[in-house]
Amino acid sequence: MKRRNFIINTGIAGAALSATPSLFSQPILNELKMNKSYPVAVATWNFQNATKMAGKMLENGASALDAVEKGVMVEEANLKNTTVGDGGAPDRDGNVTLDACIMSPEGNAGSVVYLKEIAHPVSVARKVMEETPHVMLAGEGALQFAIQQGFQRKNLLTEDSEKAWKEWLEHKEYKPIINIENHDTIGMLCLDENGDIAGACTTSGLSYKMNGRVGDSPIIGAGLFLDNEVGGAVGTGMGEAIMKSVGSFLIVELMRQGKSPQEACEEAVMRTVRKAPNHKDFQVAYVAMNKQGEIGSYCIHKGFSYAKFHNGESTNNLSLSYMEE
Repeated sequence: MKRRNFIINTGIAGAALSATPSLFSQPILNELKMNKSYPVAVATWNFQNATKMAGKMLENGASALDAVEKGVMVEEANLKNTTVGDGGAPDRDGNVTLDACIMSPEGNAGSVVYLKEIAHPVSVARKVMEETPHVMLAGEGALQFAIQQGFQRKNLLTEDSEKAWKEWLEHKEYKPIINIENHDTIGMLCLDENGDIAGACTTSGLSYKMNGRVGDSPIIGAGLFLDNEVGGAVGTGMGEAIMKSVGSFLIVELMRQGKSPQEACEEAVMRTVRKAPNHKDFQVAYVAMNKQGEIGSYCIHKGFSYAKFHNGESTNNLSLSYMEE
């Protein structure tokens, strides 16, 4: 192309670009905006208040890491949720012990396990990630660190949770209840306007668990895993089964190999189904999101759902399940 023609053509292109608002009508611009796949927040179960908090923050330009922390904190502070944070159901000895983890787009991670008397374990987990050379702190060490970081101690055993625990003591039976209050962990993934992904998972664990029990929720690779080049996944349900398959890590690696979030979640669930003869007795469920903002979910039993906030709207989506076949 001759220099003169090149200048003319680039000038025309520049004029067209500068006239973009007149070339695209407002309805078309609105449609393009609505079709944008991110920012988006997604969480296990029907925790729409949590995803709304995170989603609104993302829409206002917050980072995925800030949004995911504040999002799950909504449920940590929800006294009606007896499986997360303040008001969580105690273990068999009456102790409310909390587990949580968080991961940043850079691949950094923080975790706390068997944490007592601190209402927001996810925030302590973030401090572990950002202020220490470690990934996980446990028990008294985690509590001591939290206090040093300025967190206030609090009695987390509410009147309602204590009453329910004392009623349980009359029978002292533990049987996993599928899709009911004893494993409604919140795991959340956020994809911000820059296309960066972060995740968090927080829980008080199984109701009336053995003293000292830790589930999958604070374990990087089990309850939560992400890779900012690929996407992320969170799990919920029977933590022991999720830990045995390293489920969230598995899902991210399957997405790395080219599987969609839905296909990856299905494969992770089916590995548990194939290897656990008693899989009908417990629930395992996953939610995954790739870097394009595509979401997948799968579970053993029907009844599991996930909440999503995207383009200013909250939705609750039921997941497909193996048992429905």
